[in-house]
Amino acid sequence: MAFVSDSRPKSDGVVEPEPDFLQEAQRVVSTSQQKGLTLRSLGAAAFRLHCPTSVLLHLAMGRELSDLDFAGYSKDRSRIEGVLESLGYQVHASALLETQGLAPNRAFFYDARNRRVVDVFFDRLEMCHTIEFRGRLEKDYPTIPLADLLLEKLQIVKLNSKDIKDTIILLLEHPVGDSEKETVNCQYIAKLMAADWGFYYTATTNLRKIDTALATVPQLSDDQRKLIGSRIGELTKTIEQHPKGLQWRARARIGTKRKWYNDVEEVVR
Repeated sequence: MAFVSDSRPKSDGVVEPEPDFLQEAQRVVSTSQQKGLTLRSLGAAAFRLHCPTSVLLHLAMGRELSDLDFAGYSKDRSRIEGVLESLGYQVHASALLETQGLAPNRAFFYDARNRRVVDVFFDRLEMCHTIEFRGRLEKDYPTIPLADLLLEKLQIVKLNSKDIKDTIILLLEHPVGDSEKETVNCQYIAKLMAADWGFYYTATTNLRKIDTALATVPQLSDDQRKLIGSRIGELTKTIEQHPKGLQWRARARIGTKRKWYNDVEEVVR
């Protein structure tokens, strides 16, 4: 997706961030790419970038963007941080959390011009459940792959309305299947779920919540609800049919009597 930049260089030659979220996400990713770095967008802006025909629906549902998130590799960390600083970002005070061991795989930056926070995740997203990015980021551009975008939401134990809206446009605009190209790779997701009962439980619970929530979204037509519901059903069926090992079945017998997710340390923005 091409865009016209209105970035203006400051007196010291540093270009200030774009006010538009999607333009800025693409600027950061493309600049990193030009420097030989693998950096991809995730979060709500990435959903909108990867679902261009559903942007108006996303807006009609009242989904507002508030920050930017990116994923990269730890081997490139210092160079990625240098790129962000050259693009007008300042190290955020939350970076001090790293010295306390609370966010070793994240870097935090601040866009003073637009009063916006940028999070960069290195190698993995560690929240309620962990999503590994190693070997995945090259499979799509400018965002992380569609399967990982969906997993980003399905791993949230306390799924909220914003997360549901993001998932709705993703599953409305993209089919589920066995590939990565403009498709949610359900086989990849099913394989991950078969290796981790806790993630499986959270993800399948969320898929049911999203399916139920479709009826409460007035901006959707009946045909759209049917299409999204069928894709949720196809994904759920693939997850359930994927072979599970003895360890998975043993953990399933314990169920929710033992905690199955990680607590998330929220960064004060």
